Amino acid sequence: MKPNQIQRVLILGAGTMGRQIGFQCAAHGYDVVIYDNNAEALEKAIENIKDYFNDLVRSNLIESEMLPKILEKITISDNYADAGKEVDLLSESIFEDPNIKGETLSEFNKVCPPHTIFTTNTSSLLPSQYAAETGRPSRFAALHFHNPVWYANVVDIMPHAGTDPEIIDHLQEFALSINQTPICLGRENRGYIFNTILDAINRSALRLAAEDVASIQDIDRAWMGITKMNVGPFGIMDNIGIDLIYHIMKDSLNQKQLSFFQAYIENGWFGRKSNQGFYSYPNPEFSSPDFLKKG
Repeated sequence: MKPNQIQRVLILGAGTMGRQIGFQCAAHGYDVVIYDNNAEALEKAIENIKDYFNDLVRSNLIESEMLPKILEKITISDNYADAGKEVDLLSESIFEDPNIKGETLSEFNKVCPPHTIFTTNTSSLLPSQYAAETGRPSRFAALHFHNPVWYANVVDIMPHAGTDPEIIDHLQEFALSINQTPICLGRENRGYIFNTILDAINRSALRLAAEDVASIQDIDRAWMGITKMNVGPFGIMDNIGIDLIYHIMKDSLNQKQLSFFQAYIENGWFGRKSNQGFYSYPNPEFSSPDFLKKG
């Protein structure tokens, strides 16, 4: 029996974070339903999960014979009534709009059991913005994962003022059971902890590039060379998604910074997920052993 009787997890949204969270839960023994109203996205999710698995096999982090066991734990569905049946935990990873999130969670409140814990994986919003719409505000909190879930295995647990403290205890135990380090916030804070710090770094990097102080590559070289990290601010933004970064930042950018971002947005260059962003994928320039040697 899993912690706090959680056995079946519902993932809302078959995008990057939804399918990663679903994979992580299934790999640790949970039954998982991935819901999306886009059938093509659901089919793509299964292929992406196989890719995640193969990458972990190549890194000797999982045994190859585990794939069938993991896949049999995962169900995909575009029928919300069927998807919500008998689930113990709901993890929402849909578009960063409080109205869309609130409306979607309201619909699932009608079909999920009363005991189901609702969580949001929002990166930029506060759970209090749509807690009432969930129909179960006392059983609702942010459970925010980082990308990629299995390497950046820290999860932020953030209540709103009406969250039952017992729910936070359940979420902390659940996080530990899927090999995540739970970080419990005492109150709501946009950006949680890591993202608050990362936001300041990304804004500084963006200003330097937009104002032609230095190239994207040299900004990342400076960061990587000193911190000894294998990726710099622009590589990180590619991993997160340039479209998401733009959506979060756009209201606070000046015209020069907006123009810098929009050139990528208008071309559909969203980062790693579109194979083109500040770098080209699957073999970005910063992954080359010679990257730090170039000036």
